[in-house]
Amino acid sequence: MPQQSRIAVIGAGLGGAAAAALLLKAGFNVRVYEQAPSFSRLGAGIHVGPNVMKIMRRIGIEDAMNREGSHPDYWYSRHWQTGDVMAKIPLGDHAIKEYGASYLTVHRGDFHALLMEALPSSAVSFGKQLTKVDDRGDVVRLEFADGSTEEADLVVGADGVNSCIREALLGVEPPKYAGYLAHRAVFPTPPVKPGMLPFDACVKWWSEDQHMMTYFVTSKQDEIYYVTGVPANQWNLNDRWLPSSKDEMRELYKGWHPTVQALIENTKEVTKWSLLERDPLPLWSQGRLVLLGDACHPMKPHMAQGAAMAIEDAAMLVRCLEEVGVSDHRLAFELYEANRAERASKVQRISHDNTWLRTNEDPAWCFGYDVFNVPLVEPATAAL
Repeated sequence: MPQQSRIAVIGAGLGGAAAAALLLKAGFNVRVYEQAPSFSRLGAGIHVGPNVMKIMRRIGIEDAMNREGSHPDYWYSRHWQTGDVMAKIPLGDHAIKEYGASYLTVHRGDFHALLMEALPSSAVSFGKQLTKVDDRGDVVRLEFADGSTEEADLVVGADGVNSCIREALLGVEPPKYAGYLAHRAVFPTPPVKPGMLPFDACVKWWSEDQHMMTYFVTSKQDEIYYVTGVPANQWNLNDRWLPSSKDEMRELYKGWHPTVQALIENTKEVTKWSLLERDPLPLWSQGRLVLLGDACHPMKPHMAQGAAMAIEDAAMLVRCLEEVGVSDHRLAFELYEANRAERASKVQRISHDNTWLRTNEDPAWCFGYDVFNVPLVEPATAAL
């Protein structure tokens, strides 16, 4: 029976929280170990496409998500200087009709809070920084920085780009700096003044080598977010994020459209983050350990699908465990990788190239995906 096997999820980010919620729904015995001392509302926005909303439906928070977020009718791509429309991708009612669920943008912290609320508090342990993992064949022993130890039958590594579980499987290897910085800011929506365009609910401003993505993060559209992509040749990987400033933003976006300038001038606080990647891994699991999300395939945020891939991973992993049974976890893990590697690698590649929706294209392959109903590919015949 599922509940007899102890499953440890390392990391309570969006992918880990989704994995735990789905495992609990399926009747598994789950515990999440998170290194942070408590949950906090981190200042960033996030896209939640229909491919993710179908999973939120299964978890039971789709309606709450729809109430929380902003529902753009279109994804616009605009020229950095003129504001001319380069692409106009229908979302809104079109997404519901064509892809089976809504497309929304929301504050990442509000999304994360809803996922965490879907978990009983007894299933989450905070302040648990994993320092060592030992797969002993019949059980996995976990050691934490606070001196405590735990045992589990299966361990899901949802612990991000510097995953301790990934290191246990493949050794220590730093991620690759992707050559870009992302500046992020959330603040009250500014007034529209002469010379500006009205704020699109979802728009990406493009120049040849950099961009700014901006969208509302609340249903009232009273809070707006931007995230940039700015080339920077060198970066110290020890600095995952640093404070930035209005002056730095003014310099980087000199000459851009007045609408972009208004966002910069109304910025309250802005940070800059290094964008990290990894080459596709030779394996996603070994023994009783399995990876998902950034632990497995970190990517640039240029498709706005990084968290979506982690959440899809979580749903497919649970589907495969239900399909095969935890008694044959190796086969379940092989089935999981066979049904995730090709899609995750495609999203990783397009995110790297930063071409997504720059011109009019059909995003149905991405947004219309249904992790619960897509036909499963057997491991032996999986596309490489």
